[in-house]
Formats: sequence, C-alpha cells, structure tokens
Amino acid sequence: MQLAPEASASFLSFEKEVYHTHTHTHIPLKTKELIALAVAHVTGCPYCIDVHVKKFQQLGGTREEILEAVLVATTTRAGAILSHATHALLAYD
Repeated sequence: MQLAPEASASFLSFEKEVYHTHTHTHIPLKTKELIALAVAHVTGCPYCIDVHVKKFQQLGGTREEILEAVLVATTTRAGAILSHATHALLAYD
C-alpha cells in the first residue's frame, strides 16, 4: 500500500463501494465476506484470507461456515481442473 498509495486508495474506494454502499445491499455483508473468503482460497491469496476471516468473524461468522464455503470453492476449482483435462485429452488425440 505504501509503494502505490494512489492505486491503493482507488482499490480501497472500490472495495468500500462494493461492500458498503446502499446501491449494493442485496447480499448481506456477512455473505459478501464469506464469498470473498472462498474466492481468496481459490486465488491463493493468504493476505486476503486473513483479512476476510477477521471481517467474517466480526460479523458473527462461524468456523463451520468457513469450512463449508471453502469446500464449495474447492469443488468449483476441482471442476475447472477436470474440464481442463478434457483439453489435454483432446490435444493428445
């Protein structure tokens, strides 16, 4: 953040808009944090995982909800890997 203060400020402004403004309130904040946490696992961002775990925990989220969300993300990622396998097999032929 210190190395790119303008970019950081822009990102944080965007994040605030998505998570907290009245125009984006169809999904509860706790659910948004759970989604972010699952995505952070798929993208492999340890910093993001830490941040979203803390935010989710502050909103009353449970360990069980985290595990379930990560398992859903895992199946989605595994499905993508399997679909890529078809490309490998087609390329082999």
